[in-house]
Amino acid sequence: MNAARAINHHADHPGFSGVTGVLCGLVFLLVGRAKAQLAADTARLSSADHVVDVGCGPGTAARVAARRGAQVTGVDPSSTMLRIARMVTPKRAPITWREGTAEALPVPGGAATVVWALATVHHWQDVDKAVAEAHRVLAPGGRLIAIERQSPVDATGLASHGWTRQQAEAFGDLCRDAGFDDVSVAEHGSGKHAAWVVSATRR
Repeated sequence: MNAARAINHHADHPGFSGVTGVLCGLVFLLVGRAKAQLAADTARLSSADHVVDVGCGPGTAARVAARRGAQVTGVDPSSTMLRIARMVTPKRAPITWREGTAEALPVPGGAATVVWALATVHHWQDVDKAVAEAHRVLAPGGRLIAIERQSPVDATGLASHGWTRQQAEAFGDLCRDAGFDDVSVAEHGSGKHAAWVVSATRR
């Protein structure tokens, strides 16, 4: 029987810097659009929204949100990723790029209507602290959205960079414990595109 996997089972990832970081950033520009569209649809974005994109990477999801009229703050611990994001984003886009982590978001309390994390929660150092941070920066009624690829319980290597059902449900429980309401854990897509979508609303 497989032991329960931690929600952040890849917290020991070294991050993205140097030449490797640049190469990864360029790859990320080519993938991830589907998750970005899914997040924007789940959040039902409008021009009234301020999205905080946690672990924004080169900014694909941030740009999708901006094109839907939202103000966006893209947060990432990697200066390399943020440099790429700034280079490929039109200057007029309503996006602010900030270096920071999920556990210490550089955003004032109550300033956001949406906080989302796309394929990044499994890398967070302290999931409890990060969920508390999301609660802090969200205004009442704001939405927290986490999307992770579906990963088999016996997956190793790259295939394990995602969540099992147990991990998705555990994250949902953590959101409830942190004071979020209307917590939903849903499956989306199939095959290699299958993903977990966890959404919650700040009281």
